[in-house]
Amino acid sequence: MPRLNKQLLLAREYHSRHAEQGCSHKTCQKGLTLLEMMITLSIIAIVMTVVAPNVQSILIKNKIVAEINELSAVVQFARNTAIDEQTTSVVCPSVNFTECTNNWDDPKIVFIDENGNLQRDADEEILVATSQLFSVNNLTGPNGPISFNDTGAAITASTLQLCHNSNAEEYARAITISLQGRVKMSRDSNRDNVHENDAGIDLSCPG
Repeated sequence: MPRLNKQLLLAREYHSRHAEQGCSHKTCQKGLTLLEMMITLSIIAIVMTVVAPNVQSILIKNKIVAEINELSAVVQFARNTAIDEQTTSVVCPSVNFTECTNNWDDPKIVFIDENGNLQRDADEEILVATSQLFSVNNLTGPNGPISFNDTGAAITASTLQLCHNSNAEEYARAITISLQGRVKMSRDSNRDNVHENDAGIDLSCPG
């Protein structure tokens, strides 16, 4: 019996000592000190300072690439349509999907130009249309529509250039349409993070 009482006293003393230390009989949890928390927050701030601009740049480039690829596909479609249908096709911007404008930020439409007036008439069906350009991007192009004849040749040579509103050269992209109708996208041939046009000159956005 005295032996049992001694064991009970030892057990109470054990639980009492660990309770004072904020521990259970299975685990003992310890929180962060103020110094540790400040160090952790500092590391997070440094990481965000380095990573955030890179993430933003990637997002901008993704939007630019998506739009220039869509534009290239639309122009190629117009040329192929002219060849396949042995007719004249037109690509132009249009704010109302009815009349052509000179603002290449507007949605683009493709149609067969039956009467060759470079305007969409009521009986000329829209074959393809794009959405409005992202508000942070701007597209410059010719003062009139881009048109292809039945051989796939372009009526006039044209260049479409896409820029971000920051006017940073690294985001500039371009499509050139030759008189033969070949559609060529700009590329960064020397890997200096700036694309060149068909003549090998670095693209630049107007400031």
